[in-house]
Order: sequence, then C-alpha cells, then structure tokens
Amino acid sequence: MQNSTPHSTPIRPVESLQVACASCNLRELCLPLGLSTNDLDRLDTLVNRRRTVPKGEQLFRSGDNFAALYAVRTGFFKTSVTSEDGRDQVTGFQMAGELLGLDGISTDRHHCDATALEDSSVCVINYADLESLSQHFTALQHSFHKIMSREIVRDQGVMLLLGSMRAEERLAAFLLNLTERLEARGFSGTAVVLRMTREEIGSYLGLKLETVSRTFSKFQDEGLLEVKQRQIRVLRADALQQMVANATR
Repeated sequence: MQNSTPHSTPIRPVESLQVACASCNLRELCLPLGLSTNDLDRLDTLVNRRRTVPKGEQLFRSGDNFAALYAVRTGFFKTSVTSEDGRDQVTGFQMAGELLGLDGISTDRHHCDATALEDSSVCVINYADLESLSQHFTALQHSFHKIMSREIVRDQGVMLLLGSMRAEERLAAFLLNLTERLEARGFSGTAVVLRMTREEIGSYLGLKLETVSRTFSKFQDEGLLEVKQRQIRVLRADALQQMVANATR
C-alpha cells in the first residue's frame, strides 16, 4: 500500500527484480525463520513489492499512517524521534535482514522517523495481509512473535547501556554489537565502515559528540582499534568484551 504523504518515495511493483523469500540469502535473518520451502512460497505472496530509499531520505516519518513492515534488503537505516526541546534522538540502527516499522502496530501510526544512511532498498510487507495469513499459518505467527521479542530484548540492552555504563563501556558495547551483526550477514567482523556519524552514535548512546570522538581516540591509543575517519578496524575484540563484561557484573 502506497503511503499518501507528499514526502514519500513511491512504492512500485518490481516483479522483474523481486527476490523470492525462498532464495533470499537474508531469509534466516528476516521473517521466515525455520519455515519450509512450501511455507516460503506462501510467504512470497506477502512480499511482492520493493521500495528504494536514497541516502538521506525517509522511509516513513513519525505520525505517518502505519500500513506495512519493511525488511531491509540492502543498505542501512537509523530510527529517531524528536525530543521536546527539538533535538533529534537516535533510537536505533538497522541493517540488511532487519525489520522497520514495528513501532506503528499499537496505534496504526509510526512513532519515529526511519532515515536511510546510504542508498537502500526494502521489501514491503503489507501488515493487514500479514495478520490475515498469520491467523491460518502458525509457523509465520511464531516467527513474527520471535522477531518482536528480539526487538524487546534489544531495547532492554540499550537501557542497560544508558543506565549503568561509562562512556568507554557504552562505545565498546556498541562496536561489539555492530560487528557481530555484520559478521552474521557475511561481512567482516573486524573491519567496519561506519554508516552513521559520531554525532549519531553519541545520540544513540547518550553521549556528547566530543566524548565519542575522545573515546575513539582513546581506544586507538590503547591499541584496541585502528581508526581512519569512518573506517574502523577492531584489533582487540577481547579487550572490548572484557570491558563490557566488567561493566555488567
């Protein structure tokens, strides 16, 4: 279903480009976790559109009507909300294989902005169709509940970051989480090109820009990272892991 708001990029059918869920190399990271080939064929009826979102443009905005979920096919997104004083507060970063749009389920309106940090594409999953199929398709319903649970656990992890960790520990946990997620998608677990700015990292972690930059420099001086602008190489993952472990004891 096309969002009618004027800022939206049109959603258009792209049958010639569509990658079926059964052959998608992100299938284990997206909706059809553990489903059979026949089940995946049924799920293909849900994912019949793809949307491209250029860098800097928004997939949806806070207040937009909720009609679909979006599985990130390629690229990178950030979600953010506007605080009472007008500041942009980053609430998450989403990469290939992850879902966007779950925030809209409870009220039928989105409660955050989703912005592409690079040229990206998403698979569009009509939520009404998903609900209808789930009623007769318990495996799909179970998979969707697992995804929602995973999002709750991720939110709890962010609360732990903001509530109990020092700046060094917050950045270490962020980098470990990011590299683990990238590695699960077949990318390097040590060499990372950050798609987000240091200011956006600071917003997400509850740190000032100066603190984020200073902590990156500290990690490099201590031999934990090699930092070249947005190119990061993790040299001592064990030290970062120990830092986080000490903070959570």
